Amino acid sequence: MSEHHDTLKQHLVNFAGLTPKDITDSWPYWKTRKIKKGDFFNMQNVVCNDLGLVVKGIFRIYYNDPVTDEEKNIFFFSENQFIVSFRSFITRYPCAYFIEALEDSEIIYITYRDLNNLYESHPNWSKFGRLLAELFFNYSQARTEDFLFYSHEERYIKLLEEHPNIVNRIASYHISSYLGITTPSLSRIRKRIKR
Repeated sequence: MSEHHDTLKQHLVNFAGLTPKDITDSWPYWKTRKIKKGDFFNMQNVVCNDLGLVVKGIFRIYYNDPVTDEEKNIFFFSENQFIVSFRSFITRYPCAYFIEALEDSEIIYITYRDLNNLYESHPNWSKFGRLLAELFFNYSQARTEDFLFYSHEERYIKLLEEHPNIVNRIASYHISSYLGITTPSLSRIRKRIKR
């Protein structure tokens, strides 16, 4: 964990303005985890018990339709983003989707129980919890609005802004699934943008 102290500390200060004491008191609760490409941060139908910060790698959140066996990508998380199935994490109900590493990845994480202990003992950690809820609400609403208000091409450009190197890091079919289009349609969008 010690090699990631600075990364985590900087992120917590920037995200929630936590004090040095708030952060120092949380150190015993944070752990590191390496997740190989193709392995899971969390599984469908399993309660999400951990909140992670991606130190290295990229993850996809996807739903596996039990009837058609089709996978639908919902979201991507990459470096310096919190990773969690937030609804499952706070409600303690099983997660509706998988969170899979698309590269060999590394996270720093804290358990639900330990984070709640911090909420109860440190007012600034309660603020962190509120900001985290606001962040994930924003992700969810932005994703819905993307499909309502933006074209496929505009959604692709937005994805590149959020994850600049994503096209070099993951297969095209993952991106087309996320955008809700076919892979040939994605190729056409890329050609238009290059012009």
